[in-house]
Amino acid sequence: MHEPLPISLIVITRDAARELEECLTSAPFAAEKIVVDSGSIDDTVAIAERSGARVVRHEWMGFGPQKNFAVRQACHDWVLCVDADERVTEELGAAIRAAFAAPPTAAAFALARRNRFLGRWLDHGEGYPDWSVRLFDRARARWTDDPVHEHVVTVGPVTRLTGDLLHRSAESIEAYVAKQNRYTTLQAQAMHARGERTGALQIGMSPLFRFVRFYVLKLGFLDGVAGFAHIAIGAFASFLKYAKLRALERAEESR
Repeated sequence: MHEPLPISLIVITRDAARELEECLTSAPFAAEKIVVDSGSIDDTVAIAERSGARVVRHEWMGFGPQKNFAVRQACHDWVLCVDADERVTEELGAAIRAAFAAPPTAAAFALARRNRFLGRWLDHGEGYPDWSVRLFDRARARWTDDPVHEHVVTVGPVTRLTGDLLHRSAESIEAYVAKQNRYTTLQAQAMHARGERTGALQIGMSPLFRFVRFYVLKLGFLDGVAGFAHIAIGAFASFLKYAKLRALERAEESR
């Protein structure tokens, strides 16, 4: 048996009972597991406790602030932040162990996130490799405070690890599109609050550039129908984000 690593596994949840247990058990190398829950009404909390996690209840603050709060609850400076519908593969776990065979010199590690969509693991486009910094030293890195599409900013080098972080979302198309609608609203509101503005050119060209980049240049067409649908919805989300930003501008001008 391997000794646990000085890493705290961090998961923020709300009604994640179907996914959480497998997520927590996919990282047996972590010395500590923390679940920060924002009001689940299913068995999320019971499953977390049964899986050996310490549960902290905390009102929802938005993705970035919620994750920063969760990171502050850890006993260890090194934290691995994953979502309830993500899994650490054995290959990735082995790479993490190897990286901690000696004290890491990097401030953070980026993981290759592999997305599942319409029943297929994507190999190209936006679906893979979706490099994401998830394992980091909280003394040298933190989540941004963005309410959605938050990311980790670091002071120091970032190293990529082998192995995949599997994003095994079981969402229907309806749920996925509804989530994109919510997220683009939050993005537009944040952009408007920062004083950003947009026009017809950006509204029209942004989705086109995104589609060409991921479907053609990043070979998304090799993922068949699933790849096309995934990138098409992403391109439409780009359109929605800027269209909603323009709507906020017009509403402000009318006032």
